[in-house]
Amino acid sequence: MAQSPHTSNLLLASLPAADFAVLQPHLKFVELPQEMVLFEMGGNIDRVYFPHSGIISLVVDLASGEMIEVAMVGRESLAGSSSALDGSISLNKAVVQIAGAGSMIDSHRLRSLADASTFFRATLVRHEQLITLQAQQSAACNATHTLEARLSRRLLRCRDLQAGDDDLPLTQEFLAEMLGARRTSVSVIANTLQQAGFIRYRRGHIRILDVDGLRESACECYETVRSNAARLLEPQPRS
Repeated sequence: MAQSPHTSNLLLASLPAADFAVLQPHLKFVELPQEMVLFEMGGNIDRVYFPHSGIISLVVDLASGEMIEVAMVGRESLAGSSSALDGSISLNKAVVQIAGAGSMIDSHRLRSLADASTFFRATLVRHEQLITLQAQQSAACNATHTLEARLSRRLLRCRDLQAGDDDLPLTQEFLAEMLGARRTSVSVIANTLQQAGFIRYRRGHIRILDVDGLRESACECYETVRSNAARLLEPQPRS
């Protein structure tokens, strides 16, 4: 199992050999280019994605045409788990924010294993709880915290999901869209963080220079999501 390219995803790597053996023949390697839409809000989730690299944003579309990010998924998790638990209708849109690659499987295959394996179903439930936690924290954060704190929190979360990579291929336009802010406002805050020596920014690319400084700038939501992610995704004993 350790030699399978699909186990670059940490959820797949954590599965008992018997569960992984059920999934493996149906997993397909896929490229995940930036801005690719994996499924639409209100649409069917026909395929589920396990990222090996890159980041997937789960967003809510507004009637005005704006999008607000509610959660992020990286190589520790999956996008579309709800299709194996309680139905195939998506409550949000999934779009690739940082390009990468992953494993894809038809949702009915995943649902079959969830029905057959108590361990796998419990694993999916914990990952779905993390999505819910992020959405709740995002709602509270957007309502109460400054744009500087929210941008700092988001950059740190991206770094975590990129396995500590300090180089983030993100545009100010995309960050503004995900944060529900004006691009000019994000530009001002990014410049403030750059002047403080926390980041270096050039078009389409952000490099984190001072992680501790960025943590001081971020709101409490970063640590709340980080600590709960570690707790929920901690490897579980296999029966």
